[in-house]
Amino acid sequence: MATRNKSGNATLSGLDASFLYLETPEQPMHVSSLCVYEVPDALKRNFAQAVTEHLKKRLHLAPIFTNVLAYAPYSLGHPHWEHADELDFDYHIRVVQLPKPGTMRQLEAAVAKVHGELMDRSRPLWQFTLFTGLKSGEVGLYGKVHHAALDGKGGTVLANSILDLSATPREVPPPPEQRAAAEKPAKPDTKIGDMIGAVFSNSLAQYAKIVKSIPSVAGAVIEAAAPVLKKSVAEREAPFQFAPRTPFNVNISTKRNFATATLSFAEVRSAARVLGGSVNDGVLFICASALRTYLKQHNALPKRTLVAAMPVSLREESNKDLNNQASMVLAELGTNHGDAAVRWQAILTSTGKIKESLKSLKSVLPTDYPGLLAPLLVSRLNAAVASTKLMERMPPVANVVISNVPGPQVPLYLAGAQMKTFFPVSIVVHGMALNITVQTYCGRIDFGLIACREAMPDLNDLGTAIEGGFDELVALATVRAEIDRERAEDAARSEAADAAAALKAVKKPAARKPAAKRPASGKPATKTAAATTQTSAKKPPVSKPATKKPASRTAAAKPTSKRPSSKRSSTHR
Repeated sequence: MATRNKSGNATLSGLDASFLYLETPEQPMHVSSLCVYEVPDALKRNFAQAVTEHLKKRLHLAPIFTNVLAYAPYSLGHPHWEHADELDFDYHIRVVQLPKPGTMRQLEAAVAKVHGELMDRSRPLWQFTLFTGLKSGEVGLYGKVHHAALDGKGGTVLANSILDLSATPREVPPPPEQRAAAEKPAKPDTKIGDMIGAVFSNSLAQYAKIVKSIPSVAGAVIEAAAPVLKKSVAEREAPFQFAPRTPFNVNISTKRNFATATLSFAEVRSAARVLGGSVNDGVLFICASALRTYLKQHNALPKRTLVAAMPVSLREESNKDLNNQASMVLAELGTNHGDAAVRWQAILTSTGKIKESLKSLKSVLPTDYPGLLAPLLVSRLNAAVASTKLMERMPPVANVVISNVPGPQVPLYLAGAQMKTFFPVSIVVHGMALNITVQTYCGRIDFGLIACREAMPDLNDLGTAIEGGFDELVALATVRAEIDRERAEDAARSEAADAAAALKAVKKPAARKPAAKRPASGKPATKTAAATTQTSAKKPPVSKPATKKPASRTAAAKPTSKRPSSKRSSTHR
């Protein structure tokens, strides 16, 4: 949660402010998106004006639209936000006409150019660019907001404030024309001494907070390390290893390349579930397979696995603040395995370890630090890293940033126009010249690939390889589903056989009793038997005339013809 100074204005957290300190012309620190809109014919001529009027009605819903940075004296501490009295909408909302024929590739190139430009820090840190002239008749809307103001999920919250669920914009209560004096933010303190005192006071509070958190942090670390400590020395994994070097682990320039790809959300989710993983596991596998293909094409595939820096949200579900509430974890991508099944298992193992560690560490991962002298120290350290190309001399901690931001699965609208795509456009930094960010939206998974042009001039090849990674995931899931089906059928047959055997044992007739023994040969017969024999011998049988029995009525009435066989109708209903 952001702290507030004596004037009631929110001071940036250490994490938020870091994106200001790390920003250079080569390293802009804004997060963006490219959304393509299907604009009704009635709005095409004046869509830019419609968007402007739409935003004017909703500026009060998100402070980022009207907040401007105010700096601590002599850059001694973190900046804070102040309310901007006026907005220049000609600066914040621009229109660019694409050259003919207006292809998606041309739109990507135009976005790459705009994305590499810094924003004016004397203004609220947001900007929209409308790209017209697409041959499809659609309009591209590129929007960027400084990362000091929001993270990925914060961007989703921001989108929800300006977008609607239907073509008819919802009614938004207007801001109060005049706020009560008590509600008005106080004027900034103009006394340098008081401002410096506030910096020291806030820093001391941060140090105190750190000291208080030591027991909980230590407990969380011990809990996370417990499974490892319980293992024997032989069972324990090797200590931390740096990532291998790749062509995109270099210093970056001011120029960018941007590429996109789109996959089916339902198909990725289904395939991942069949394989026992999540959508995020599926995305990591697709990216890993694509990176492996791309690096093999360039004869640059390392023998060791690539490592992805993966942002994780620390935000509670109920938290709607726009500021940064995220941390970073490392995930192994299994790119050293040619077998897709082995690569998938390597990713599952890696993400499983991350999930287990986050259970203990998520609540204590830092998002803030004392601001005293931070602007000077962090900025100068960043400049030194860039000028010495230190990131090219040191082994990389990670090779690429891969981020997955869940989004709405229903259509969204802006000023009456329906959003068709939601491609993220993120940040590249020295040492990691490639960023792959994914946004799920309305049955789609939209991939936004941003890279330094010098490091990856053929970024579209990686975009094509994304589709190949998807095909590999589906093929792997198909094989697994077939194996599972055959196992289920074998199990069913085995159960049926066992049931039949049990039933046969139940229905088996009881053994017959042995017949009574006949008298032994030579023994005298009983008197009755003897008398009967004698009588029979004395009276010969009388022969009777044979008579015919009448035929049975039942037998006579029985039909001789058979019932006609019944055939299934070939007519489909």
